[in-house]
Amino acid sequence: MQFLPEQHTDFVFAVLAEERGFIGALLMLGLYFVIIYRCLATARSARDRLGVFLSIGVVCTFAGQALLNIGVVVGMLPTTGVPLPLMSYGGSSLASTMLGMGVVLNVWMRRLVN
Repeated sequence: MQFLPEQHTDFVFAVLAEERGFIGALLMLGLYFVIIYRCLATARSARDRLGVFLSIGVVCTFAGQALLNIGVVVGMLPTTGVPLPLMSYGGSSLASTMLGMGVVLNVWMRRLVN
């Protein structure tokens, strides 16, 4: 009914919950939890402190953006312009999120290098 002003950018979680229902929203939150958990597991298994700091920094940024956006959509927080990682429309957000995930994957790949 076009109640949301910018559906494809700031309120993409509301559109997903409306289109896919409660199960779809829970599935998306579960996928975000898996990504956050795997990034924390990467930080735990990193062989040096730089890898730990890089992984923790990326996961804090990722989780902070996700929690802030979902809090805005649910109505618990005031409206901000923070996009939902990996879902919101916008190239710079997607590029920076993918760059961060690439750093985490690089830390994971080098955990067993002597």
